[in-house]
Amino acid sequence: MPEKIPVLVIVGPTASGKTALSIALAKSLDGEIISADSMQIYKGMDIASAKPTEEERAGIPHHMVGVVSPETPYSVADYVKDAGQAIAEVYARQKCPILVGGTGLYVDSLLSGTQFIPSPTDLNLRKELQTQYDALGGEAMLQKLREFDPESAARLHPNNNKRIIRAFEVYRLTGKTMTQALESSHSAPSRYKPVYIGINFADRAVLYDRINRRVDLMLQSGLLDEAKDFFEHTTATAAQAIGYKELKPYLDGQVSLDEAVDRLKQVTRNYAKRQLTWFKRNPEIHWLYPDTCDESEFLQQARKIAETVKL
Repeated sequence: MPEKIPVLVIVGPTASGKTALSIALAKSLDGEIISADSMQIYKGMDIASAKPTEEERAGIPHHMVGVVSPETPYSVADYVKDAGQAIAEVYARQKCPILVGGTGLYVDSLLSGTQFIPSPTDLNLRKELQTQYDALGGEAMLQKLREFDPESAARLHPNNNKRIIRAFEVYRLTGKTMTQALESSHSAPSRYKPVYIGINFADRAVLYDRINRRVDLMLQSGLLDEAKDFFEHTTATAAQAIGYKELKPYLDGQVSLDEAVDRLKQVTRNYAKRQLTWFKRNPEIHWLYPDTCDESEFLQQARKIAETVKL
Protein backbone atom coordinates (compact mmCIF):
# COMPACT_ATOMS: atom_id res chain seq x y z
CA MET A 1 0.00 0.00 0.00
CA PRO A 2 1.28 3.51 -0.81
CA GLU A 3 1.26 6.24 1.82
CA LYS A 4 -1.92 7.66 0.30
CA ILE A 5 -4.62 5.91 -1.73
CA PRO A 6 -5.56 7.80 -4.90
CA VAL A 7 -9.30 8.46 -5.14
CA LEU A 8 -11.36 10.09 -7.87
CA VAL A 9 -14.10 12.15 -6.22
CA ILE A 10 -17.24 13.26 -8.08
CA VAL A 11 -19.45 15.75 -6.24
CA GLY A 12 -22.26 18.14 -7.02
CA PRO A 13 -25.90 18.88 -6.28
CA THR A 14 -28.74 16.44 -6.59
CA ALA A 15 -29.89 15.69 -10.18
CA SER A 16 -26.68 17.11 -11.66
CA GLY A 17 -25.64 13.89 -13.40
CA LYS A 18 -23.10 12.44 -10.95
CA THR A 19 -24.30 8.86 -11.48
CA ALA A 20 -24.00 8.90 -15.27
CA LEU A 21 -20.59 10.54 -15.16
CA SER A 22 -19.28 8.15 -12.52
CA ILE A 23 -20.36 5.13 -14.57
CA ALA A 24 -18.65 6.49 -17.69
CA LEU A 25 -15.42 7.22 -15.81
CA ALA A 26 -15.50 3.88 -13.99
CA LYS A 27 -15.51 2.16 -17.37
CA SER A 28 -12.57 4.28 -18.56
CA LEU A 29 -10.50 3.85 -15.39
CA ASP A 30 -11.44 0.28 -14.48
CA GLY A 31 -12.96 1.65 -11.31
CA GLU A 32 -15.53 0.82 -8.66
CA ILE A 33 -17.91 3.29 -7.07
CA ILE A 34 -18.22 4.14 -3.38
CA SER A 35 -21.36 6.14 -2.60
CA ALA A 36 -21.16 9.25 -0.44
CA ASP A 37 -24.90 9.76 -0.07
CA SER A 38 -26.38 9.80 3.43
CA MET A 39 -29.69 8.30 2.25
CA GLN A 40 -28.51 5.77 -0.33
CA ILE A 41 -26.79 3.88 2.50
CA TYR A 42 -30.21 2.70 3.71
CA LYS A 43 -31.95 -0.44 2.51
CA GLY A 44 -35.16 0.27 0.66
CA MET A 45 -35.70 3.98 -0.01
CA ASP A 46 -34.60 3.23 -3.58
CA ILE A 47 -36.67 5.80 -5.46
CA ALA A 48 -36.49 8.57 -2.83
CA SER A 49 -32.69 8.44 -2.66
CA ALA A 50 -32.32 8.03 -6.46
CA LYS A 51 -30.27 4.86 -6.14
CA PRO A 52 -28.90 3.81 -9.50
CA THR A 53 -30.76 0.82 -10.91
CA GLU A 54 -28.95 -2.33 -11.96
CA GLU A 55 -29.32 -1.20 -15.56
CA GLU A 56 -27.82 2.21 -14.77
CA ARG A 57 -24.90 0.60 -12.91
CA ALA A 58 -23.93 -1.17 -16.14
CA GLY A 59 -22.06 -3.89 -14.27
CA ILE A 60 -19.90 -1.45 -12.29
CA PRO A 61 -19.64 -2.54 -8.61
CA HIS A 62 -21.20 -0.06 -6.17
CA HIS A 63 -20.33 0.09 -2.48
CA MET A 64 -22.10 1.79 0.46
CA VAL A 65 -25.51 1.50 -1.22
CA GLY A 66 -28.36 -0.20 0.66
CA VAL A 67 -26.16 -1.51 3.48
CA VAL A 68 -27.99 -0.30 6.61
CA SER A 69 -31.55 -0.76 7.89
CA PRO A 70 -33.40 2.57 8.20
CA GLU A 71 -34.06 1.66 11.84
CA THR A 72 -30.34 1.41 12.60
CA PRO A 73 -28.61 4.52 13.98
CA TYR A 74 -25.78 5.37 11.59
CA SER A 75 -23.32 8.19 12.18
CA VAL A 76 -20.74 10.04 10.14
CA ALA A 77 -18.11 8.12 12.12
CA ASP A 78 -19.71 4.85 11.00
CA TYR A 79 -19.61 6.02 7.40
CA VAL A 80 -15.95 7.06 7.59
CA LYS A 81 -15.00 3.62 8.92
CA ASP A 82 -17.11 1.60 6.46
CA ALA A 83 -16.38 3.68 3.37
CA GLY A 84 -12.68 3.71 4.24
CA GLN A 85 -12.68 -0.07 4.34
CA ALA A 86 -14.49 -0.22 0.99
CA ILE A 87 -11.95 2.11 -0.63
CA ALA A 88 -9.05 0.05 0.71
CA GLU A 89 -10.58 -3.16 -0.64
CA VAL A 90 -11.20 -1.62 -4.08
CA TYR A 91 -7.65 -0.34 -4.25
CA ALA A 92 -6.24 -3.69 -3.09
CA ARG A 93 -7.91 -5.24 -6.16
CA GLN A 94 -5.97 -2.73 -8.27
CA LYS A 95 -9.15 -0.92 -9.22
CA CYS A 96 -9.65 2.84 -9.11
CA PRO A 97 -11.80 3.96 -6.12
CA ILE A 98 -14.38 6.52 -7.27
CA LEU A 99 -16.17 8.35 -4.45
CA VAL A 100 -19.49 9.74 -5.67
CA GLY A 101 -22.13 11.72 -3.82
CA GLY A 102 -23.65 14.95 -2.65
CA THR A 103 -23.34 14.61 1.14
CA GLY A 104 -20.53 17.05 1.78
CA LEU A 105 -20.06 16.09 5.43
CA TYR A 106 -19.47 12.47 4.44
CA VAL A 107 -17.02 13.39 1.68
CA ASP A 108 -15.01 15.84 3.78
CA SER A 109 -14.94 13.74 6.95
CA LEU A 110 -13.74 10.69 5.03
CA LEU A 111 -11.06 12.39 2.97
CA SER A 112 -9.73 14.75 5.65
CA GLY A 113 -8.82 11.98 8.09
CA THR A 114 -11.21 13.15 10.80
CA GLN A 115 -10.97 10.97 13.92
CA PHE A 116 -14.23 10.92 15.84
CA ILE A 117 -14.37 10.66 19.60
CA PRO A 118 -17.32 8.38 20.47
CA SER A 119 -20.22 10.09 22.26
CA PRO A 120 -22.79 8.18 24.33
CA THR A 121 -26.27 7.50 23.00
CA ASP A 122 -29.60 7.04 24.77
CA LEU A 123 -32.42 5.76 22.56
CA ASN A 124 -35.11 6.65 25.12
CA LEU A 125 -33.82 10.21 25.31
CA ARG A 126 -33.66 10.32 21.53
CA LYS A 127 -37.34 9.30 21.29
CA GLU A 128 -38.24 11.97 23.85
CA LEU A 129 -36.39 14.60 21.82
CA GLN A 130 -38.01 13.37 18.59
CA THR A 131 -41.44 13.81 20.17
CA GLN A 132 -40.44 17.32 21.23
CA TYR A 133 -39.19 18.11 17.72
CA ASP A 134 -42.44 16.83 16.17
CA ALA A 135 -44.48 18.99 18.54
CA LEU A 136 -42.46 22.22 18.33
CA GLY A 137 -40.93 22.07 14.84
CA GLY A 138 -37.39 22.64 13.64
CA GLU A 139 -37.27 26.42 14.03
CA ALA A 140 -38.32 26.27 17.68
CA MET A 141 -35.85 23.49 18.41
CA LEU A 142 -33.04 25.49 16.81
CA GLN A 143 -33.99 28.47 18.98
CA LYS A 144 -33.62 26.27 22.07
CA LEU A 145 -30.31 24.94 20.73
CA ARG A 146 -29.02 28.51 20.31
CA GLU A 147 -29.29 28.98 24.07
CA PHE A 148 -26.40 26.58 24.76
CA ASP A 149 -24.79 25.84 21.38
CA PRO A 150 -25.22 28.80 19.01
CA GLU A 151 -22.50 27.50 16.65
CA SER A 152 -24.37 24.25 15.97
CA ALA A 153 -27.68 26.11 15.65
CA ALA A 154 -26.16 28.37 13.00
CA ARG A 155 -24.82 25.37 11.11
CA LEU A 156 -28.01 23.28 11.02
CA HIS A 157 -31.12 23.54 8.85
CA PRO A 158 -34.51 23.38 10.63
CA ASN A 159 -35.43 20.24 8.65
CA ASN A 160 -32.31 18.37 9.77
CA ASN A 161 -34.06 16.80 12.75
CA LYS A 162 -31.51 14.01 13.09
CA ARG A 163 -28.58 16.33 13.79
CA ILE A 164 -30.63 18.79 15.84
CA ILE A 165 -31.77 15.95 18.09
CA ARG A 166 -28.23 14.59 18.29
CA ALA A 167 -26.95 18.00 19.44
CA PHE A 168 -29.46 17.98 22.31
CA GLU A 169 -28.68 14.34 23.12
CA VAL A 170 -24.92 14.89 23.35
CA TYR A 171 -25.38 17.95 25.57
CA ARG A 172 -27.86 16.23 27.89
CA LEU A 173 -25.64 13.14 28.26
CA THR A 174 -22.18 14.74 28.48
CA GLY A 175 -22.67 18.37 29.45
CA LYS A 176 -20.62 19.30 26.38
CA THR A 177 -22.03 20.91 23.28
CA MET A 178 -21.81 19.26 19.89
CA THR A 179 -19.46 22.09 18.88
CA GLN A 180 -17.13 21.16 21.73
CA ALA A 181 -17.36 17.48 20.81
CA LEU A 182 -16.42 18.21 17.20
CA GLU A 183 -13.50 20.37 18.34
CA SER A 184 -12.31 17.47 20.49
CA SER A 185 -12.19 15.32 17.37
CA HIS A 186 -8.92 15.62 15.54
CA SER A 187 -7.57 15.00 12.10
CA ALA A 188 -4.95 12.38 11.51
CA PRO A 189 -2.93 12.59 8.30
CA SER A 190 -5.32 11.74 5.48
CA ARG A 191 -4.98 8.29 3.95
CA TYR A 192 -6.12 9.57 0.57
CA LYS A 193 -4.90 11.56 -2.40
CA PRO A 194 -8.13 12.84 -3.96
CA VAL A 195 -8.73 14.31 -7.39
CA TYR A 196 -12.03 16.20 -7.39
CA ILE A 197 -14.54 16.75 -10.17
CA GLY A 198 -17.55 18.94 -9.40
CA ILE A 199 -20.65 19.25 -11.56
CA ASN A 200 -22.40 22.61 -11.65
CA PHE A 201 -24.47 24.62 -14.14
CA ALA A 202 -23.72 28.06 -15.55
CA ASP A 203 -27.48 28.60 -15.75
CA ARG A 204 -29.05 27.66 -12.42
CA ALA A 205 -32.42 27.34 -14.15
CA VAL A 206 -31.08 24.30 -16.03
CA LEU A 207 -30.32 22.53 -12.75
CA TYR A 208 -33.74 23.42 -11.33
CA ASP A 209 -35.42 22.06 -14.43
CA ARG A 210 -33.46 18.82 -14.05
CA ILE A 211 -34.61 18.61 -10.42
CA ASN A 212 -38.26 19.18 -11.34
CA ARG A 213 -38.10 16.54 -14.06
CA ARG A 214 -36.41 14.07 -11.73
CA VAL A 215 -39.19 14.52 -9.16
CA ASP A 216 -41.79 13.85 -11.88
CA LEU A 217 -39.91 10.72 -12.94
CA MET A 218 -39.65 9.50 -9.33
CA LEU A 219 -43.41 9.83 -8.97
CA GLN A 220 -43.95 7.92 -12.21
CA SER A 221 -41.60 5.22 -10.88
CA GLY A 222 -43.67 4.66 -7.73
CA LEU A 223 -42.41 7.14 -5.12
CA LEU A 224 -45.87 7.50 -3.55
CA ASP A 225 -46.18 3.76 -2.94
CA GLU A 226 -42.63 3.59 -1.61
CA ALA A 227 -43.30 6.45 0.81
CA LYS A 228 -46.60 4.95 1.96
CA ASP A 229 -44.98 1.59 2.60
CA PHE A 230 -42.10 3.23 4.42
CA PHE A 231 -44.33 5.16 6.83
CA GLU A 232 -46.37 2.02 7.53
CA HIS A 233 -43.28 0.12 8.68
CA THR A 234 -40.93 2.60 10.32
CA THR A 235 -40.71 5.75 12.39
CA ALA A 236 -36.94 6.01 11.90
CA THR A 237 -35.19 9.33 11.44
CA ALA A 238 -34.55 8.20 7.86
CA ALA A 239 -38.22 9.11 7.31
CA GLN A 240 -37.01 12.71 7.16
CA ALA A 241 -35.40 11.97 3.80
CA ILE A 242 -36.35 14.41 1.08
CA GLY A 243 -39.01 12.65 -0.95
CA TYR A 244 -40.82 11.12 2.02
CA LYS A 245 -41.56 13.88 4.51
CA GLU A 246 -42.90 16.22 1.81
CA LEU A 247 -45.41 13.58 0.67
CA LYS A 248 -46.63 12.65 4.14
CA PRO A 249 -49.15 15.53 4.38
CA TYR A 250 -50.72 14.22 1.15
CA LEU A 251 -50.75 10.65 2.43
CA ASP A 252 -52.41 11.94 5.62
CA GLY A 253 -55.07 13.75 3.58
CA GLN A 254 -53.92 17.22 4.64
CA VAL A 255 -52.93 18.66 1.24
CA SER A 256 -53.46 17.90 -2.43
CA LEU A 257 -50.97 15.86 -4.42
CA ASP A 258 -50.07 18.94 -6.50
CA GLU A 259 -49.29 20.91 -3.33
CA ALA A 260 -47.13 18.09 -1.96
CA VAL A 261 -45.24 17.70 -5.23
CA ASP A 262 -44.64 21.44 -5.53
CA ARG A 263 -43.29 21.41 -1.98
CA LEU A 264 -41.03 18.46 -2.77
CA LYS A 265 -39.58 20.24 -5.80
CA GLN A 266 -38.99 23.43 -3.81
CA VAL A 267 -37.28 21.61 -0.93
CA THR A 268 -35.09 19.68 -3.37
CA ARG A 269 -34.05 22.89 -5.13
CA ASN A 270 -33.16 24.45 -1.78
CA TYR A 271 -31.15 21.37 -0.88
CA ALA A 272 -29.22 21.64 -4.15
CA LYS A 273 -28.30 25.25 -3.30
CA ARG A 274 -26.98 24.17 0.11
CA GLN A 275 -24.94 21.39 -1.52
CA LEU A 276 -23.31 23.85 -3.90
CA THR A 277 -22.57 26.27 -1.07
CA TRP A 278 -20.83 23.47 0.83
CA PHE A 279 -18.71 22.20 -2.06
CA LYS A 280 -17.72 25.66 -3.31
CA ARG A 281 -15.62 26.05 -0.17
CA ASN A 282 -13.21 23.44 -1.52
CA PRO A 283 -10.63 25.07 -3.83
CA GLU A 284 -9.39 21.66 -5.04
CA ILE A 285 -12.56 20.89 -7.00
CA HIS A 286 -12.34 21.08 -10.77
CA TRP A 287 -15.77 22.39 -11.76
CA LEU A 288 -17.39 21.27 -15.00
CA TYR A 289 -20.50 22.83 -16.57
CA PRO A 290 -22.43 20.40 -18.78
CA ASP A 291 -24.83 23.11 -19.93
CA THR A 292 -22.00 25.00 -21.66
CA CYS A 293 -20.91 22.21 -24.03
CA ASP A 294 -22.17 19.06 -25.69
CA GLU A 295 -22.06 15.68 -23.96
CA SER A 296 -18.94 14.42 -25.72
CA GLU A 297 -16.96 17.52 -24.79
CA PHE A 298 -18.17 17.30 -21.20
CA LEU A 299 -16.99 13.68 -20.97
CA GLN A 300 -13.70 14.57 -22.59
CA GLN A 301 -13.12 17.30 -19.99
CA ALA A 302 -13.98 14.91 -17.17
CA ARG A 303 -11.72 12.14 -18.50
CA LYS A 304 -8.81 14.57 -18.78
CA ILE A 305 -9.13 15.39 -15.08
CA ALA A 306 -9.76 11.76 -14.08
CA GLU A 307 -6.63 10.60 -15.86
CA THR A 308 -4.54 12.55 -13.34
CA VAL A 309 -5.46 9.94 -10.73
CA LYS A 310 -2.27 7.89 -10.42
CA LEU A 311 -2.88 4.35 -9.22
